[in-house]
Amino acid sequence: MKIAFFALRKFDELELCKEFSKKYNIDFIWTNEYPNKENLSLAKDCDAISIVPCLITKDYIDEFISYGIKYILCRSIGYDHLPIEHIKEKGLKVSSSSYPPNCVADYAIMLILMCARKMNQILIRSMAQDYSLRGKMGKDICDCTIGVIGTGNIGSTVIKHLSGFGCKILAYNKFGENEELKKYADYVDIETLYKESDIITLHVASNSETFHMINNETINKMKDGVMIINTARGNLIDSKALIENLKNGKISAAGLDVIEDENGLYYYNRSSEVIDNDELSMLRSFPNVILTPHTAFYTYTTVSNMIEKSFLAMKNYKEGKINPFEVKI
Repeated sequence: MKIAFFALRKFDELELCKEFSKKYNIDFIWTNEYPNKENLSLAKDCDAISIVPCLITKDYIDEFISYGIKYILCRSIGYDHLPIEHIKEKGLKVSSSSYPPNCVADYAIMLILMCARKMNQILIRSMAQDYSLRGKMGKDICDCTIGVIGTGNIGSTVIKHLSGFGCKILAYNKFGENEELKKYADYVDIETLYKESDIITLHVASNSETFHMINNETINKMKDGVMIINTARGNLIDSKALIENLKNGKISAAGLDVIEDENGLYYYNRSSEVIDNDELSMLRSFPNVILTPHTAFYTYTTVSNMIEKSFLAMKNYKEGKINPFEVKI
């Protein structure tokens, strides 16, 4: 068995690949480049490819199949970057990665705290030796109602960790209520959560139902001065609606680890380039917006888990065992 790793980082992922390759007796080959028309042939004679969120077209899938690829291994929880219907039609298997939820949950809480305390203003102005107080007054989150949309592993962890801050927590989950979480949060319908939350944090998967779930219509239902936190997927938020409501003050702050159209942008050094992303440029111009480049996941534990899951998925496939990480498509 052999895996072709794309967009593999030499400085952190490569040594882990060597470790798990030896542990599971599965070979690998790698490139630090994202899949493109010039490098797809790397997968020739491999059984699987391992990728991070990136552009994967139907044509790419067809070419991978011609090289003998049977499995697509995502080094991410999400797999919305894949042409799933085409993959299903072609009979390929897809596996995603799972990892402990603490990293993303705590990162979301960090963004909540930073937005509530106007940390962007404090840091930027301090760098210019502006130590005045005007415009820096924040909110205590113990005085806030925080709405958590999605109570899967990450959302549940956010609620549990937030409970120690003394804030009121509202929860919404389309797929049912978690009885244990009722010790910390009140489950409400989505309309109530929009209406009563001072801060809203998103923890749902990206799909056709959640696409642009935060839009002008839903924002209008929210409190004036609401804060929006997103560590899930960029396309949950309509960027144009977000920008419009940041301009008019309906949204007082946003903490965004993800944005729309980030494929091909994040994880590159773009310091000397003109970036063709108008929404990113606009969001960067707001002093009340905190932007981070999709790094909520980025801890040693998480990276190790994502690499190991690629090898473990192929070990299960090789041995004819059930792969608990396989995506049901």
